[in-house]
Amino acid sequence: MSEESIVDVRPYGIAPPGFKLPDATHVGAVHLQVSDLERSIAYYEQVIGLRVLQRSADTAALGAGGESARPLVWLHAKPGVRAVPRRGAYGLYHFALLLPDRAALGRFVGHLLRLGLRVGSADHLVSEALYLTDPDGLGIEVYADRPRHTWQHRDRQLVMATDPLNVNDLIAAAGVRDWDGAPAGTTMGHMHLHVGDLQQAEAFYHAALGFDKIVWAYPGALFLSAGGYHHHLGTNTWSPGPAASDDQARLLEWDLIVPTDQDAADAARSLQAAGYATEQSRDSDSWTTIDPWGTRLRLMRES
Repeated sequence: MSEESIVDVRPYGIAPPGFKLPDATHVGAVHLQVSDLERSIAYYEQVIGLRVLQRSADTAALGAGGESARPLVWLHAKPGVRAVPRRGAYGLYHFALLLPDRAALGRFVGHLLRLGLRVGSADHLVSEALYLTDPDGLGIEVYADRPRHTWQHRDRQLVMATDPLNVNDLIAAAGVRDWDGAPAGTTMGHMHLHVGDLQQAEAFYHAALGFDKIVWAYPGALFLSAGGYHHHLGTNTWSPGPAASDDQARLLEWDLIVPTDQDAADAARSLQAAGYATEQSRDSDSWTTIDPWGTRLRLMRES
């Protein structure tokens, strides 16, 4: 199938020139290096509303509610690591937890108000979002999508913005229920990374890995996705760098989930053909690669 015929399936987005990630591709868990495991667990439980699913002396996996909850955030403690610099570093800008509906986001807003926390917020037109930082300065977005049929597009790009959030309307959508933690159906909606150059980011994540370009005219940023989503991955040049070091709080790795083992292998081959190194795991169930700024990505099939 030609690029033109792929692009014409949807009124927005630009397909990659070769391998294209399957529509069902989505983001999996994130692995974070933190300085104090107990402090981080307390924050992610009490503020974000996740719960511990597994833990050891220096590691904990946290997920949302529901009997079949899977890890969304892995915390790996390394005592003494420094907090994220004020202007960030190449790597994590934020990871984004997607709540199942607007009412849940409204309940989360009420929860934050009761805690007395001041957080960032934005109406992105395709979604409504809140922005927080954990005790080590790692960025977190908690958001809810607007219905896809309301998304607008112009000149093959989705229309996204950073407008003021109508907090009162969002709280009203919560109804009478109070927040009791991240509900079942909460997922990792997208990742947003600081990079050093958008052309290099496009070469790696679009041309080689196989994401569609979705928004490329936003100042200093490039948004990419599979399946017509507004973005599974954001990249930006808003940090001066350099890459986060081993003695800093940072993103260690993030997972990208594809439907089958063959899809993961095909993505790895596409990266290899473009000159990027990949490594298959010993049990052959995943592939890892590293972007030009040292951010590690693991490709794996849906389990």
